[in-house]
Amino acid sequence: MRRKISLKPITLLLLLITFVSYGNESSKNDASSSDRKTVVKDYIQHHLQDSYDFNLFSYTADTGEEKHVGFPLPVILWDNGLKVFLSSKFHHGETVAKVGGNYYKVHHSKIYKVDGLNGDIIEDEEGHAINEKPLDFSITKNVVMIFMVFLIMFIIFSRMAKSYRSNNGMAKGTGRILEPIVLYVRDEIAVPNIGEKHYKRYMSYLLTVFFFVWIVNLFGLTPIGMNVTNNIAVTLFLALLTYLITTFSGNKNYWKHIFWMPGVPWPMKIILAPIELLGTFIKPFALMIRLYANITAGHVVLMSIIGMIFLFQNWLGSSLSLLLAFVLAILELLVAALQAYIFTVLSALYFGMAVEEHDEAH
Repeated sequence: MRRKISLKPITLLLLLITFVSYGNESSKNDASSSDRKTVVKDYIQHHLQDSYDFNLFSYTADTGEEKHVGFPLPVILWDNGLKVFLSSKFHHGETVAKVGGNYYKVHHSKIYKVDGLNGDIIEDEEGHAINEKPLDFSITKNVVMIFMVFLIMFIIFSRMAKSYRSNNGMAKGTGRILEPIVLYVRDEIAVPNIGEKHYKRYMSYLLTVFFFVWIVNLFGLTPIGMNVTNNIAVTLFLALLTYLITTFSGNKNYWKHIFWMPGVPWPMKIILAPIELLGTFIKPFALMIRLYANITAGHVVLMSIIGMIFLFQNWLGSSLSLLLAFVLAILELLVAALQAYIFTVLSALYFGMAVEEHDEAH
């Protein structure tokens, strides 16, 4: 039976296979170049968004029925009461879900209320949905990935800690690989930026955020990858943690240099104090945007290059696009670690500024 592969995988590997397969079908059907560009653009946007199910890939059989391979996730809504159901009720966003007398529909990876089983999303002039939106606490694929990374980190570091106790202070197994990384974070990030006196207070957070960002970035490049740090809510929360730790651990010197800088004429102090205070908010904002923008840009560029295979539809263009995509994928492995390093270094730098002890006599 001949099958037509559709453009709905969620992995880079399946994405490559999909573009090539779909490109061959499109050439047979004489699809226009603008249609192919639209397909590529729509898929990139779909790949970057979170979803309520794991849709690995789908295909359309000769009977015309579209088959999906994946599994649903729990949807948790608060709409005049708690509504809990599986995302399979949406049939991959194609139908309306009826739950407790209410009707819900997925639109751009968000759930809205509609009037009935045949209800539709109403948009304003700018294309934004104006339907009522319930409070959404659903377990999306990004949330699943966060839980998965937490479980992985808990297991490997628990085993590492046990190996130290049972092996006379020497790591074994996976701990031998992780120990140099832990020592690097301590000796090259925490100590130089925070200082010998205070760095131990922040090591648990610095190690957690470093390995979390690194692991989720690596998972984003695997066949089961989800773009967790491509979600600005995730990077916002990480930056907020750094901001709160910096704010509540700041000593009197830290706040004195913000509100009443020593050695500065008092008229200038009045002018500079609001600027310094604003800077405390700009720093975590920069953390949030830097991580989000770099990861998002990397995925967009990589998928766009892979999409060129589908657009060129010739051996020369497709081969060059494949080679460039391979090189960029290798570069993304470096970016995954680099972004974790930068986020950790800047967090340590902010902590160091908060606990720095100034010698006013000099």
